[in-house]
Amino acid sequence: MVLKGITIDKKPLKEHLEAVGHKDAFEYIKELVSENVYLSEKVIKDVHSLVLMDRPQDRGVYRRILVRILGAKAELPQPYLVGIKMEELIRNYSNVDNKLHDIEKIARFHLDFEGIHPFTDGNGRTGRLVLNLELMKNGYPPISVKFTDRKNYYECLHEYTEKANPSKMILMVS
Repeated sequence: MVLKGITIDKKPLKEHLEAVGHKDAFEYIKELVSENVYLSEKVIKDVHSLVLMDRPQDRGVYRRILVRILGAKAELPQPYLVGIKMEELIRNYSNVDNKLHDIEKIARFHLDFEGIHPFTDGNGRTGRLVLNLELMKNGYPPISVKFTDRKNYYECLHEYTEKANPSKMILMVS
């Protein structure tokens, strides 16, 4: 109902704005796919700007504070390294050896993006939208991580950050 412009009774405005922002971001993703736009920091920041509709001060802005992911042992990059890490991530993604299957290349990008955790909030939503952008550009359907899939999704992230094993995420994306 929210995606059709009808608010849900007694739900927080934040949830409504998140749903509308996600819808707008997905529409933007579809536009980028039709134009076959190359992935860039600008594209990622634009997606994030749409996702974070409810927090205008943080939209499309790399984090300036140290953050932690609850339950994760891996340390996230210091804020002053985020821009450098994102530039490196995009450069490496563009130059990845073509011997990798598209699914593996895209899944690894997603894992590395989430490992940088470039924004204060909205990293998961932004990362999954960018993942879908790249899947759709390569002729694959978008994936949806439903609430019931969340545990498996977090296990995929954990497996990569703790054991450098991307295979669970590659399987989930394929």
